[in-house]
Amino acid sequence: MHLTPEEKAIGKENFYGAIGSPLTRREFLQGTIAAGLVSGGGLGAYYFGYDRTVGKPVRVGLIGTGDEGGVLIGAHNPEYLNIVAIADIRPYNIWRAFHGDPSSPNALAARPGLMAKYGWKTEDQARRHVKVYDQDYRELLKDPDVEAVIIALPLHLHAPVAIEAMRAGKHVLTEKLMAHSVRQCKEMARVAQQTGKVLAVGHQRHYSILYDNAVDTIRRGLIGRIHHIRAQWHRGNLPGRDSWKPLLPHEAKQALAKVEKELRRLQANLARARGSRIEALLQRKALLEKIALDEVVDAARYGYKEKTLTINGKPYQRTALEHLIRWRLWNDTGGGLMAELGSHQLDAAGIFIAAMNPKGEKALPLTVSAVGGRHLFPPDRDIEDHVYCIFEFPAPEYYQMDPNDPERENKKIVVTYSSINGNGFGGYGEVVMGTAGTLILEREQEVMLFPTGSPKTRVKVEKRGDSVVLDTTQSPGADAEVGKKALSTGPVSRGYTEEMEHWAWCIRNPAPENQPRCNAKVALGDAVIALTANLAMRQGRIIRFRPEWFDPQSDETPEGEKPDLARYG
Repeated sequence: MHLTPEEKAIGKENFYGAIGSPLTRREFLQGTIAAGLVSGGGLGAYYFGYDRTVGKPVRVGLIGTGDEGGVLIGAHNPEYLNIVAIADIRPYNIWRAFHGDPSSPNALAARPGLMAKYGWKTEDQARRHVKVYDQDYRELLKDPDVEAVIIALPLHLHAPVAIEAMRAGKHVLTEKLMAHSVRQCKEMARVAQQTGKVLAVGHQRHYSILYDNAVDTIRRGLIGRIHHIRAQWHRGNLPGRDSWKPLLPHEAKQALAKVEKELRRLQANLARARGSRIEALLQRKALLEKIALDEVVDAARYGYKEKTLTINGKPYQRTALEHLIRWRLWNDTGGGLMAELGSHQLDAAGIFIAAMNPKGEKALPLTVSAVGGRHLFPPDRDIEDHVYCIFEFPAPEYYQMDPNDPERENKKIVVTYSSINGNGFGGYGEVVMGTAGTLILEREQEVMLFPTGSPKTRVKVEKRGDSVVLDTTQSPGADAEVGKKALSTGPVSRGYTEEMEHWAWCIRNPAPENQPRCNAKVALGDAVIALTANLAMRQGRIIRFRPEWFDPQSDETPEGEKPDLARYG
């Protein structure tokens, strides 16, 4: 995934120009048809085959309006979903739900808030359309005006809230991972079946047109037989600047005092002060004031706990509020790198491998081995900051062979995965290697196809100043401009909008065959993969997957706990 711009241009041209007539999915994305659809608001309905309208939008309550909830607010299409209620116990999250996330331009683009989405001028005006439940999400579940709920809560709450919601007559879309344990996933699947409610899980790559076209490329044999997939998600998080460790209210107040001091200094010297600097400080001040509002939250009331830690030889008291705000750092509330990041990419790997199967059923892994640990961060968390995994998947002929045939064990596809902090080199994406070529997918935004032996590169060692560097450049003859027009139709959707649109369409068009692409059974498979990888890493052993783990009706689970719906009353 470390390609020059010239190499990327060639890869895109190969990907977008490799298929001939008749009209294919890939060609559908090109030319005037795609350009017109993009300008009209998206390709999902045309591409995935659901209607462009559902008539009356589904009335939705959003439970959890933090980072991911804000993304879903920004991505939802009001022609399919009408957000009529929100629930969150944190004042800061409720404020962001209405106003958006001003922490950076990119954050505001991803999380513009309800006011921007619906065109409301003030929060008071918005609250006349959106009910706010800031004490107990169960009050939202009692609201007869709410038909369905989107759950974007900490991982440990996905199952109990989803089960309560379905039993209360609400359809459910929950963020990934499906649940905190395989046991909980199976409980959710069974309640969905009992209640007849539409249950979807937010593995949005199932609705990425870019990924679906990659699958089409594999099905057409353009990269030959897949024999290896290499995936990674590398981030530059380091102690002191960790995106999973947001500011606590008391830290925000400390930072606020410094900002106010700097503002007073600048305002006392207006002749020398730069207006842009003052404006930036005023924006920072407003944001910190909102973060500090969370100091009133009684997190212990909602099950979050204090914990005494020892960091660098000194005692540190984690408060219940920190447990809530930094829930991703703890095993009892989160699932670590495999749940938050790796589950997406192993989901994609299974989809790619399934593309070689004539039946198209998602491929399930055979074994996993993993290592990892907390290599860079102090003991201010339970979860690992580095994870490395090796999965064995069955090749298409694996199940066609006699189980006693010794050659059967060689008919496998190996998927390697790494998720690390401390160095973001290479970013995130997947490299799918076949006998005839390679597909490279980067950041859910770019996809490239390289036939075997192309592009040809040369590597030379070069002295630059006091350093010696490797210089990899495209061989002469490559046209750096070729292929650039192929992606000129607009930003690539990551699939959030399409997954919510299709969920709404399934609700409005109830039928056994109308199911979300990432339904309970599919999402259960993703959870089994991610959670079993965690077990393999923490137990230091190779784990062989059992088919029963992937069956919602089986009581077998990798953690050894049987599903029990009586636990929920």
